[in-house]
Amino acid sequence: MLDRRRERRGRTYLGGQVAFNDRWCTIDCLVRNMSRSGARLEFPNTVLVPSDVELLIPLRGHSRRAHVIWKQPKALGISFLDEDTGTVVPIEVARQIRKLKAERDMLARRVRELSESSI
Repeated sequence: MLDRRRERRGRTYLGGQVAFNDRWCTIDCLVRNMSRSGARLEFPNTVLVPSDVELLIPLRGHSRRAHVIWKQPKALGISFLDEDTGTVVPIEVARQIRKLKAERDMLARRVRELSESSI
């Protein structure tokens, strides 16, 4: 198999979770290898996940958004979408931030609509 990774991955054996739907859905996984740009995840059972997920590694306090690059019934290859800042964001805080961003976007659309209708 051709390896197209940007950087070498180190072997790991970390417990993690794949989260999606604003962290309302989580699936336990094992992080088998990881680099700053991606990781290989293994699952005890067959999984179906969306193409964009979040990888949570509680032991390290990591939370990274990721895109699924490849899928097997019990494994995923992911590429991280954001830089590793080392900042830990609790789940409830992340949900609140997403909610506030959605409200901000909705208000901005409403302001645009009202501005256009008054012209």
